[in-house]
This record gives sequence, C-alpha cells and structure tokens, in this order.
Amino acid sequence: MTESVLFFGAGSPDGLGGALARKFASEGQHVIVTGRTLEKVQASADLASEDGGSCEALAVDVTREEEVGAAFDLLEQRGHSVAAIIYNAGSNAIIPFEELSASQFESFWRIGCYGAFLVAKRAMRLLAAQGQGSLLFTGASASTRGKANFAHFASAKAGLRNLVQSLAREYGPQGVHVAHVIVDGVINGDILRTRFPQYLEQVGPEGSLEPAAIADAFWYLHNQPRSAWTHELDLRPFKENW
Repeated sequence: MTESVLFFGAGSPDGLGGALARKFASEGQHVIVTGRTLEKVQASADLASEDGGSCEALAVDVTREEEVGAAFDLLEQRGHSVAAIIYNAGSNAIIPFEELSASQFESFWRIGCYGAFLVAKRAMRLLAAQGQGSLLFTGASASTRGKANFAHFASAKAGLRNLVQSLAREYGPQGVHVAHVIVDGVINGDILRTRFPQYLEQVGPEGSLEPAAIADAFWYLHNQPRSAWTHELDLRPFKENW
C-alpha cells in the first residue's frame, strides 16, 4: 500500500531537504516536498523522481497558516495513509545581539518554531487518527545551548525542542512517534559550499555532515519498532568539538 511523506523546508536538492526527499522516495514512499521557492523544491522533487521515486513539489511558507493548510489538503487528497511528516525549515546567521533587530528576532522564531507549531496542529489530527506515523523535526546544537551572536537562532531552536518534547509526551501514547534530530555541525550542502567554501577546507574530509547520512538517520528513526523509540538523536562529525 502506498504511503505518503510530507516535507517542510525541502530547500535545495543538494541540501538536507533534498537528501531526505530522495531517501524516502527511494524507499517507496510518495513524497510531497515543500519550500518557499518552488523552483528549488521542484528541483528536489525532480531529482528524487529520477530513480523511479514518486515525488511532487509545492511552494509553502511555513509561517502562513493557510499555506501550511494547503499542503495538508494536498496530502489528504492523495488518499494514502501518512507515513511521516518532517519539519526541516529554518535558517541561521551570525548576528551580534547589539545589531539584532526585533523583526529579525521574530523572523527566526517564526520559521524555526512557530511554523513547526502550525505544522504540528494539522499533523497530529492525521497521525493520531491513524494511531501511527512519525513526526520528525530538525534541531541544532543551539537547541540545547545559546552561543554568543546566536541569540535569535538559539531562542527559536530551544522553543522548538520544548514544543517537540510536549508533543511526544502527549501523542506518543496515541501511537505517534515524535522525534527531534539535533544536527551538531555544518552540513555539506550547496549553501556551505557556495558561501563558505574555505570552511570546508578548514574542517577537512568528514569534518562536515553529509546530507545523505543525516537522511539515513531520519529513515532509521521512522522505522524504529514501537518497543524502542528514540525521542532525541544527536548527529555530528567524528571530529566535531562538542
């Protein structure tokens, strides 16, 4: 029986979102990828479909309730059972606190935390009714600690982590596997290679996280037996200083 997976924050085909789409599509799931820029998420969908996977794209701003709702409407129209819903939306930047504006702070929170709330509101209605399925979120090292120049990012990620814990405790007994993946380190995607190529040279081989390896971890979480669920999993390169 065909199952569907809905991704928020699919982003570039060369990043984590694209790797997640390819992984789940390759395992036989019908994948719906969403992101703010249709061109990028369509590229992710096309790449995931190349090896025979089933994938479609939709432009969605996770901070807009009506657009999140449209993604779930599409999901329900497909008529499949829902295997997983994954929230990977977020952004980061170095901003000293004295330079951080109220609008910037709110923007990071809206994408990093508020959007996850909007997604969870619709997701739980579906997954709890099924009595099964996964709701997975991408976190960061900032989920557990605030570093200088990252007050905006740490606030959003810490809020997300606590939201996810609350959801897990409330909906786990109803059969929904809610998990939080802390990605501790930089991801070797197109953003890093384009903006900070010197950093890749600095960390050297296997000093950054490979998107496909992270996607494998998400797939592992999704397939865990109910008798041994993981709620929080942290991933980092072997040489990461933590």
